[in-house]
Amino acid sequence: MLNQELSIEFLGAAGTVTGSKYLVRSPDATVLIDCGMFQGLKKLRLLNWEAPHLNVGMLDAVLLTHGHLDHVGYLPRLVKAGFRGRILGSRPTLDIAEIILKDSAHIQEEEAERANRYGYSKHNPAAPLYDSDDVERTVRLFGNLELDKSESLSPNVTCRLRYNGHILGATFIELDVAGKLLVFSGDIGRKVDPLLRPPERPERADVLVIESTYGDRLHDNVDAASRLAEIISRTAKRNGTVIIPSFAVERTQSIMYYLWKLQAEKRIPGIPVYMDSPMGNRVLDLFHRYIPWHKLSPQDCTKMCDKIHRVASMKETMAIADDRRAKIVIAGSGMITGGRVLTYLQKHLGDPNSTVVLVGYQATGTRGRDLLEGKKSLKIYGKVYDVGAEIENIDGLSAHADQAELIDWLGNLKQPPGRIFIVHGEPEAALGLQKEIQNKFGWKSEIPEMYQTFRMDLT
Repeated sequence: MLNQELSIEFLGAAGTVTGSKYLVRSPDATVLIDCGMFQGLKKLRLLNWEAPHLNVGMLDAVLLTHGHLDHVGYLPRLVKAGFRGRILGSRPTLDIAEIILKDSAHIQEEEAERANRYGYSKHNPAAPLYDSDDVERTVRLFGNLELDKSESLSPNVTCRLRYNGHILGATFIELDVAGKLLVFSGDIGRKVDPLLRPPERPERADVLVIESTYGDRLHDNVDAASRLAEIISRTAKRNGTVIIPSFAVERTQSIMYYLWKLQAEKRIPGIPVYMDSPMGNRVLDLFHRYIPWHKLSPQDCTKMCDKIHRVASMKETMAIADDRRAKIVIAGSGMITGGRVLTYLQKHLGDPNSTVVLVGYQATGTRGRDLLEGKKSLKIYGKVYDVGAEIENIDGLSAHADQAELIDWLGNLKQPPGRIFIVHGEPEAALGLQKEIQNKFGWKSEIPEMYQTFRMDLT
């Protein structure tokens, strides 16, 4: 090899939890780990509109840890800019990514059309970040990687995917570059999860890139099912509606599982339960297809689906939202950034008998974060709605490892990594994990800034 240098450039998820993109340059291959969309604050969302901060023509492959939008949502923009290499991930991840990207394009097209019709956008005309045709071109580049099997990307670069919990198909990535092992954690799942097995743990890493979403805190030590039962029972007595904004991948299915079990055990009233997420419906079908990736038996998966009504159309959504009787609605999106949940909030956010239950991480700048922080109103489709409903948060339902679980995930390493980079966390979370790594292991770590590049010698 002519040049013995390896570099990692942090193009996203540096100082924030969104937009995961890590560019690895080696003498004979250039690889992007994840290709996520920025979400939350406007200053972050605007980054999605910038030209890619890399030479697209020199990029050989994109490796995906999992299918969430903040890890795959920028792919169509990359393809639009001229990328024609391989996009590689586990089979469930690729299926989920296709579902999420098609849904994302559809929502963007609808919102652009609505903004142009009602004139509430500053842009004239409003346009989507990418459209359905861009997604179709992206999906054609997808290629499957088998779990635990090394795949050659070039003569001196191989990769391996390992099971990581979090969501269906999620993995962490081991990238071997001329004998130097780089480990990218992706999003690490919980040790105890109703649907997924515990994440595997790396045994070796010369360079480790680890997420820190909950790096400064521990999840509440509460029985999430009991907490959910108490909230639902209380709201039902008021004849209110329980609205659960939920991520379509894994969280929606977990909530469905809990509600099915709670009603079967008669711990909550037998009021109607609706799952209103076209994307969640499609992901639920993947649970039937990829049984080895989760703990739910085919029989239980079928029983759960039979007991919960899956909403089929927007017309049905409107009718359910208008119905003032007690009910439970699970609807996307999880951070209330778009999707069917907005229709229910337009009808019920001001109702003191109703309850909005937040069940996942809420990024800064999202409507979900606003509710979590006690904001008294939300803007939806250009109109302001007062918050009258009860707002509840069940932290124990998160699909992200907390600080203790992140430390446990590191605890299987036989030797200290040569370099540790802490990413995918807000500044306080990254600093919290950095201090705990120092306290527990005595290891030094680094918190990259956006667009910062680190170089290492391969010799």
